[in-house]
Amino acid sequence: MAENKPKILVLFYSMYGHVFAMANEVVKGVEEAGGVAVLKQVSELIPEDNWDDNIRNAKESMKNVPVANPKTDLVGIDGIIIGTPTRFGNMSAQMRNFWDKTSSTWLGGGLIGKPASVFTSSATQHGGQETTIITTMITLLHHGMVLVGLPYSFQEQMRIDEITGGSPYGASTIAGGMGERMPSGNELKLARDMGRHHTGIARKLMG
Repeated sequence: MAENKPKILVLFYSMYGHVFAMANEVVKGVEEAGGVAVLKQVSELIPEDNWDDNIRNAKESMKNVPVANPKTDLVGIDGIIIGTPTRFGNMSAQMRNFWDKTSSTWLGGGLIGKPASVFTSSATQHGGQETTIITTMITLLHHGMVLVGLPYSFQEQMRIDEITGGSPYGASTIAGGMGERMPSGNELKLARDMGRHHTGIARKLMG
């Protein structure tokens, strides 16, 4: 790996494509900051027989994104940015399933001192975005990671002229009750900002 070129794992789960759209912007931010972004998704747990057309279409758009291996994909990275939809104020079962398989990394201290950030989506404006990010961070703290949020210097999160995601805890988007709302331009910019900011922190920690 080139000196001062952080390798950042962008790890996500997306059912309807909202988190996937945000993840793609995070990748752009990482690359704009001079980092190497590795985009991977976690395994799906919902049988295909239970997918509706919206899920099927979203999964088709993500079919070329590799599925992450919890045994190998946490090795050799300089930071991780996690995207998960909100499930009752917590990370999704699919993302939980991934982290529940990382005990060997935890035992070896493989992530200690590396930066971690979280972004999310929820159906409604107050649908558990902040609690999802914070409760996901608890797992990352157990791994000894350094938490990186989204400072208020990224003032798009402070807008009041439109309904928007984003908080000092991390980027986020509002999907709507039926998933009908895709991330806004403001929310996509916050995701890109997160990628840039995280990569800058990762570079400093590498030093």
